[in-house]
Amino acid sequence: MKRRIGLSLAFSLLAALALAAQPDQAGAQAFPSKPVKFIVPFPAGGINDVLARIAAEKLQVKWGQPIIIEQKTGAGGNIGADLAAQAEPDGHTLFVSAPGPLAINQNLYKKLSYKPEDFVPITVLGSVPNVTIVKKELPVNSLKELVEYIKGNPGKVVYGSQGNGATPHLTANMFMAMTGTNMVHVPYRGETLVLQDILGGHVDLFFGNVSAGLALWRDGKIKVLAVLDKKRSAQMADVPTTAEAGMPDLVSVGWFAVAGPPKMAPALRDQIARDFIEVLKMPDVVAKYRALSVDTGGGTPAETAAFIKEEARIWGDVIKKNNIVVE
Repeated sequence: MKRRIGLSLAFSLLAALALAAQPDQAGAQAFPSKPVKFIVPFPAGGINDVLARIAAEKLQVKWGQPIIIEQKTGAGGNIGADLAAQAEPDGHTLFVSAPGPLAINQNLYKKLSYKPEDFVPITVLGSVPNVTIVKKELPVNSLKELVEYIKGNPGKVVYGSQGNGATPHLTANMFMAMTGTNMVHVPYRGETLVLQDILGGHVDLFFGNVSAGLALWRDGKIKVLAVLDKKRSAQMADVPTTAEAGMPDLVSVGWFAVAGPPKMAPALRDQIARDFIEVLKMPDVVAKYRALSVDTGGGTPAETAAFIKEEARIWGDVIKKNNIVVE
């Protein structure tokens, strides 16, 4: 009898150990078991891509797996978002995006092939204020002069953006509504392409982020008229805020978030969030982000979800008030 009880206990212990050794149903213990892919819906070289790569450099060491940055551009980020939305929710494909696909496009496009609200928010990589960038040849040196120039040349001033519904596009609409001006919009696939055409003289204005125009501004190749935030940028300390320039309500801050495909398990989401947050606190990562005028993020999944929801409300109001629709 004692031998039978002993065998029974032994088998029970072995079964328990075998069960414990298996990955849990949420898949957290199994991650990562192969290379991880970051889908970035905007071109290489842009701030979205750069921030993703800085984080990826640290995470691939921590995870012991290579991280592949895959650009899937076009349609205001919808092409990349659609691909990410179809991925397996096992953590090996993550979506790293600017606001458009996560908080804007559902209010902008009549029909999407994915549902932004179905993505699983993980954390915010960072945020960066937008600035008013104009080509060097434009005969203006302040926001006031810019407004006067546009009014004196109705329908002739061209502004660029990373695409319909991108933050610079919506910011330009905010600006036009506030000032009673009218400009021509030319959408591009990414910020670097906009800046190339500003340098080439084909685009007059771009409400891009500080990071995008920093090097060109320092080299005197473009002019920056104002920072669209409540505080000045440390990297552009001589540039006034919109409030200082007489337009306190013109505030526009870009951000970049990480999200998982729909139906990602909470345990896996939380594990990935913890790893991102740990990386975003590393001094050298903070330093690299700050060099780009980016404030590191690192909020919890719950905080990130609430933040994206509020951003969707804010930009949704801008879209409705300006009757902006993309077919």
